[in-house]
Amino acid sequence: MKRKILLFGAGRSSSSLVEYLLDNSEKENWIINLITNDLSSAPKTLKDTNNINVFKGDVKDHNFISQKIKNSDIVISMLPARFHMLVATECLNNSKNLITASYISNEMLHLHDAVKEKGLLFLNECGLDPGLDHMSAMRIIHEIKSKGGQLLGFESFTGGLIAPESDNNPWSYKFTWNPRNVVLAGQGGAAMFIQENTYKYIPYQKLFRRTEIIEIEDYGTFEGYANRDSLKYRALYGLDNIPTIFRGTLRKPGFCRAWDCLIQLGMTDDSYFIKNIEGMTNRQFTNLFLRFNPIDSVEIKLKSYLGIRQDDFKLIEQLKFIGLFEDTKIKLKKATPAQVLQSILENKWTLSPNDKDMIVMWHQFKYKIDGVIKHKQASMVVIGKDQEKTAMAITVGLPIGIATKLILNKKITQTGVLLPLEPSIYNPLLNELENEYQIKFNEKNINP
Repeated sequence: MKRKILLFGAGRSSSSLVEYLLDNSEKENWIINLITNDLSSAPKTLKDTNNINVFKGDVKDHNFISQKIKNSDIVISMLPARFHMLVATECLNNSKNLITASYISNEMLHLHDAVKEKGLLFLNECGLDPGLDHMSAMRIIHEIKSKGGQLLGFESFTGGLIAPESDNNPWSYKFTWNPRNVVLAGQGGAAMFIQENTYKYIPYQKLFRRTEIIEIEDYGTFEGYANRDSLKYRALYGLDNIPTIFRGTLRKPGFCRAWDCLIQLGMTDDSYFIKNIEGMTNRQFTNLFLRFNPIDSVEIKLKSYLGIRQDDFKLIEQLKFIGLFEDTKIKLKKATPAQVLQSILENKWTLSPNDKDMIVMWHQFKYKIDGVIKHKQASMVVIGKDQEKTAMAITVGLPIGIATKLILNKKITQTGVLLPLEPSIYNPLLNELENEYQIKFNEKNINP
């Protein structure tokens, strides 16, 4: 009898996951049941196989999802994080294992004892970031500790970017994941981290002006801004007393300064709706945030407000490129500033059919062993294939697919609500990524 994999969601990151499941379906005796509320979003690779069924359904339809989960052997949720608990509750009621790529929530953590009591595994944060960041970091942390080393510093950055061969705009950026998350990045509280035992906080309005410069061999220079809460990873990674820990997001140089302009204007604000937005142009939208002056142009007022020099050609080019000064009509009837900005950016930052994206992940470790201070770096770069088979989809989907196989084949046997932090989980997963897909971390020891 075929083993049934139930997959909720057919968004941007599902294509490589579906391809992996289908590629292994004959050998592993799998049937994949895919649930989506939009049949047109299902990956295009589904036409030539009999091992997948696609159903239109709403995750809020309790009877529907309960029946589908009951008739499955394992469940994967690629839905937005806010829907995971609807799936998790039914997985618990029907005694089914669950995998997600999202950050673990407090509500999910509260299920730990009940999940463990039933002998189930709810594996969360098993994609790229969160996911491969945990696994790759823990492998090196455990290796250092096994040799008697003491961790003194850990820095980690990840970026979803455009590949060099497809980099054709002054921002060196296009959307490779949820555009709304990009627009709202960094909001919701100060970024928190610790450096040399000194706690540091960066408020949102300063976040994109406090950047770190990262050099990655063969790929050049990147800039990184701090993620919201790096401090929680001390306990998570068993590094409670580490003097320095910092996690951030990578962009190409120049992105953060230009993005900070949008923040200072107020365009990333998602807390109120703009009056009379319907029919407004991009240029009129931009003018909403500038002082009233019937003589000066929008361009002059913006440069004055932001303190942009006349010879700051790259920054001016970036702001022009995204269309802030165009007379293009905004096709929204009700929207916050952030929603309008997202709509404007989607017209400029959408991947073309042959565009290739790029995932970059970088770790740096400082540690003491035998009284000597040492440093190690590890980096991973993955280039996508096209608009659908993106590096983002590959690095999110493959780890989840591999974890699904390992759990179904009882190669992973832990129970409870967990993250992929233990060798018995991350080693076979990272090994398959490296051996079968050439997705690997290049490690090197460096001089301080």
